[in-house]
Amino acid sequence: MRIVDYGVQVGSLTRGKLNKITDVPGVRVGHATIHDDRHHTGVTVIMPCDDNMFKNKLTAASFVLNGFGKTQGLVQIDELGTLETPIALTNTLNVGRVHDALVGYMAKRCEADQFPMRSINPVVGECNDASFNEITDRPVNESHVLAAIDALCEDFEEGCVGAGAGTICHGLKGGIGSASRLLDIAGKTYTLGVLVQSNHGTLEELHVMERPLGREIIAKRNAQPKQEPQDRGSIMMVLATDLPVSDRQLRRILKRCAVGLARNGSYFGHGSGDVMIGFTTANRVPHGGMHRVIAHQVLTEHTLEMAFRAAAESTQEAVLNSMTAAVEMTALDGKVYESITKYL
Repeated sequence: MRIVDYGVQVGSLTRGKLNKITDVPGVRVGHATIHDDRHHTGVTVIMPCDDNMFKNKLTAASFVLNGFGKTQGLVQIDELGTLETPIALTNTLNVGRVHDALVGYMAKRCEADQFPMRSINPVVGECNDASFNEITDRPVNESHVLAAIDALCEDFEEGCVGAGAGTICHGLKGGIGSASRLLDIAGKTYTLGVLVQSNHGTLEELHVMERPLGREIIAKRNAQPKQEPQDRGSIMMVLATDLPVSDRQLRRILKRCAVGLARNGSYFGHGSGDVMIGFTTANRVPHGGMHRVIAHQVLTEHTLEMAFRAAAESTQEAVLNSMTAAVEMTALDGKVYESITKYL
């Protein structure tokens, strides 16, 4: 179930066919999930294209709104404006192992293509799922990353799967969520999609299309709001599009994902790592220094207006979808985290 199934319409722009990040042509998503007595965790892989992206890189950007996080690979994205590996999401203490697995995967891919790889910049994001996962065990390994890659598809699962298996969102069960929007520009239709790993927010501030749902839930529980609520736990946002934009323009678009978070009630607290990673499939960059001049088409700046709206709407709905798709779960300490669907 997704938020639209409960009669909630997020924004006014047209949704993509699946209303997922994979509505962007070529993009696929796969999960590997670990559910056992000690662990509820996993890995989610976003594959931007079918061909070798080290050989033919994608224009990319990142934006860190609050840097309480442990990502890898963003420094080079910011410097060069390119993405050369899949993007993987996991838990905080498994970033290194997932990074290593992506190195191995890309090394084999380049070897198969007879294209030498002497350096690579894997991109890995994380959220802390220690409430549901004995995180120091670091259970996610190379086999899980490869399993997620094997599971790549367009109509992927949402909720308590992959990197969202053990996350908490606005005091309720969080997870993986996605949404997309279609944009008509100069007679051509483009797509922008967002995938989130939601692990942020406070119940007190939760709003669903201006409805103060969090405070309603607190009232139903006959509880009192915390005197000092803490928005902590982090959220990873991955934005994909086929818009012809530069890495600078893409970063401008990425920043608007924060609007979607704010609409749902996040104020980007001290302990919340709010990280955005984006790429476009439109403007590719060949590897190496022999290509002295590359011709790219880019939108004019005022044309980005619709993309800003699409980023805000897609993020807002993706977070809500991550919550409606999630099921009630009991944490390691016995605390129950309900699904938002109980209150819609």
